[in-house]
Amino acid sequence: MVRTQVVRTQVADVQVAEVQVVRTQVADVPSGVDLSYPPEAEAFRSEVRGWLLANLPEGWGQPGFSMTRQERQRFNEEWVAKLREGRWLCASWPSEYGGRGLSVIEQVVLTEEFAALDAPMRADFFGDTLVGPTILKWGTEDQKRRFIPRILDGSISWCQGFSEPDAGSDLASLKTRAELDGDEWVINGQKVWTTQAQYAEYIFLLARTNPEAPKHQGISYLLVEMRQPGIEVRPIRQIDGTAEFNEVFFTNARCPKDNVVGGVDNGWKVAMTTLGFERGASSTTGHRRFMKELDLVISEARRTGRISDPLVRQGLARAWGIVKIMQVNGYRSLTDTLNSTHQAAALGAVHKMLWSEYHQRVMELAVNMLGLEGQILTGSGATEGELTGGIGRRGSADYPVSELQASFFFSRSETIWGGAAEIQRNIVGERVLGLPKEPRPS
Repeated sequence: MVRTQVVRTQVADVQVAEVQVVRTQVADVPSGVDLSYPPEAEAFRSEVRGWLLANLPEGWGQPGFSMTRQERQRFNEEWVAKLREGRWLCASWPSEYGGRGLSVIEQVVLTEEFAALDAPMRADFFGDTLVGPTILKWGTEDQKRRFIPRILDGSISWCQGFSEPDAGSDLASLKTRAELDGDEWVINGQKVWTTQAQYAEYIFLLARTNPEAPKHQGISYLLVEMRQPGIEVRPIRQIDGTAEFNEVFFTNARCPKDNVVGGVDNGWKVAMTTLGFERGASSTTGHRRFMKELDLVISEARRTGRISDPLVRQGLARAWGIVKIMQVNGYRSLTDTLNSTHQAAALGAVHKMLWSEYHQRVMELAVNMLGLEGQILTGSGATEGELTGGIGRRGSADYPVSELQASFFFSRSETIWGGAAEIQRNIVGERVLGLPKEPRPS
């Protein structure tokens, strides 16, 4: 374990017990621990950093830098075009499919540099990060030829159709069915919590194609066009007036027979690959959004004077320590990947529990610390529909929450999506600790 030093700092004339990273000296690193990257990775880092500095707006990330909503919208459009021109989108994909064929360590460096400058890195999360890599791994050459170029050039948008009203954490209990009718699959059923379904042109979904098979079998992974008769999207309106999530109903909707990815009745294995892409991103940078947010919480503690409250200080110090554990676990996960030691599933489950439950606790601390001020809407409402990194949407003009309030609301969902905390505990207990499987109801 890399050792850090606890120091005391004086802030605003108040002695505060805080922790601060002190650069680790070589002598402090235990034998066998090497945190350095190879020279070729550092050369690639210089290339990425140089491109970012040359293409980001002047003053980006500096104190006082801001954009109007119109300027931000124009930047987003122009930035995606620049990313495509520089071949930074989907850069890990093989070069024959439009990527750069980056190694794992190069992918890490790329993510680190974009995160360091807070530069947007994706055009369409579901296409770039989930279904695209899944098609590359499991798809036929025809599927790759039809879909991969359209993901890269942004001419197709996606949503994910996995969860159902009675199949969330127990995804294999899904009831949506697909039956073969000549050269087409006929789909009937319902999906729920489908993000961006109202905008998507395609949905990658799981449907039961063999109802006689055991529940983890007989499932297929289909690519279905959204804008067709038989598909109805109903937005789920949130308390802040936004509707990012949706219900999707399928009534005799259709897709071509050849739009099955990974083979008929093999959808469970294919879906686990997709979920692996969702849960495995940004091993060495995932902690950064939490540290940035914690800096905001600490700033609010100083502004309100609650920094002198021993319980608040203790909570902040504990939060800082957990974020640093996330950082160390990220390097452990990277090391596991580079050495192919196959602990990724276990580390992923542990990490999911750690960050999601941490985030709920620190947001509760923030709201409690704000007191009555935290119970009123203190946002400007000027960021309607704008995505805030890591915490979702910042509300609307009708419900103008502040950044911390938005993060508090969003944190309530984080122990559910991407694998519920209870399911993650079962994975760790059964697959890591070797405990007996949880008894099933009779």
